[in-house]
Amino acid sequence: MENAQSRKTGLASLFLNFAKIGLFTFGGGYAMLSLIERTCVEQKKWITHDEMLELTVIAESTPGSIAVNSATYVGYRQRGFPGALFATIGVVLPSFAIIFLISMFLNDFLSIRWVASAFKGIKIAVGLLITDAGIRLFKKLPKKALQVCLFAAALAAMLLIDIFALRFSTVSLLLIAAAVSAAAYGVQRLRQKKKEAGE
Repeated sequence: MENAQSRKTGLASLFLNFAKIGLFTFGGGYAMLSLIERTCVEQKKWITHDEMLELTVIAESTPGSIAVNSATYVGYRQRGFPGALFATIGVVLPSFAIIFLISMFLNDFLSIRWVASAFKGIKIAVGLLITDAGIRLFKKLPKKALQVCLFAAALAAMLLIDIFALRFSTVSLLLIAAAVSAAAYGVQRLRQKKKEAGE
C-alpha cells in the first residue's frame, strides 16, 4: 500500500490547491487547519494524520502564520524547496490580492451595509471552523494521561486568561507544555535505565 510520503505531486497542483485554501478560508491559520487537513490528508494523501498533528505543533511553535508554515512544510515534503515555494506563494497570494484591493477602497468598503452584515456572519463561521479544527486534532491526539492532563490544563488556562483578560502569552503556554512533556520523558527514561540496571 502506497504511503503518504511516496505520493508526489506537481508544482502546479501544490500551488492551485493551496491557493484554493487561501482563497476560500476566512479567519486566518486556525480556521484553515480543517481545510488543510481535508485537502492534504484525506483527499490528496500528501501527508498522514500523524504528520498533520506534528505539523500543527511545529507550525504553531515556529515564527509566522500557521497556514503559511503548514503550506511550506507540505510543499517541501512533496517537492523539496520548489514545492515549498509554490505552496507558500499559493496560500499567500489570494489573501494578499484581496487585502490589496480592499485597501484601495477601504473607507467605501466598510461603509457598505451588506458587507458589514456579511462580516458578522463570517465571524461566526470562523469560530466554527476553528472549533472543527480543534476537535479533529483532539480526536487524533494520543489519549494518554499526560496528554489529556496537558490539554485540560491548557484549555482551562486559556479560558481563565480570556475571561479575566489576563496578560499571558500563548507562547508561554506552549513553552510550559513543552517543558512538562520533556521533564516527563526524562523521568520515564531515568526509570527505564534504573530498571534495566537492576535487571
